[in-house]
Amino acid sequence: MKSIIDEIRTKLKHSIDEKSQATSQNFFKEKIKCYGVKTPTVNKISKEYFKLIDSKTKSEIFDLCEILWQSGFIEESFIACNWSYYIHKKYESGDFQIFEKWINNYVNNWASCDKLCNHTIGEFIEMYPEYLVRLKDLAKSDNRWLRRASSVTLIKPAKKGKFLSEILEIADILLLDKDDLVQKGYGWMLKVASEANQKEIFEYVIKNKATMPRTALRYAIEKMPKDLKNKAMER
Repeated sequence: MKSIIDEIRTKLKHSIDEKSQATSQNFFKEKIKCYGVKTPTVNKISKEYFKLIDSKTKSEIFDLCEILWQSGFIEESFIACNWSYYIHKKYESGDFQIFEKWINNYVNNWASCDKLCNHTIGEFIEMYPEYLVRLKDLAKSDNRWLRRASSVTLIKPAKKGKFLSEILEIADILLLDKDDLVQKGYGWMLKVASEANQKEIFEYVIKNKATMPRTALRYAIEKMPKDLKNKAMER
């Protein structure tokens, strides 16, 4: 099993793109570790090597994901996220603790956070909606990435019009958060939710616009018609 990880790391090193290596850090305020491999190439490597482990148990695949997460390299975290999503049909309710641990212990940038939450955890929540209550707990965490995770996990369900009441509850918890990456996260959640529930999201924004950080507000109204945007932005 470890030989697969070694092969992946060799492949990543051989796939370094000089421009990506030079510019990747520009997208992050926090320091990241990266090889400098383009994301489509990382995804291709993910699929190529998943074929070699597809027959492994879910537990064995999660163990490999853990090893990838532990490296701290953003490309390896993306492969871990892809692999954990590829086996979503095998998810069981207890898997939430594993995903939460990955965020708590390893996530240190918005890209790894969103990759894991949009796909793996978002899919899990649709399968086990009783865990929505845990997202509300994450929204109260001291860990900024757990707080961001509480909202960006609901991006794909929100697009389908799901979980509106929980989306608004989580927005309430995060409403006055001072972290701009958390503000952007819940603003993004509201924006996507507005595609299926424009009236409810607009009413929420209007009700809270006096206290909602402008960063979150701008994200939330981005997909709305111009007249609604103008009303929301009025002082």
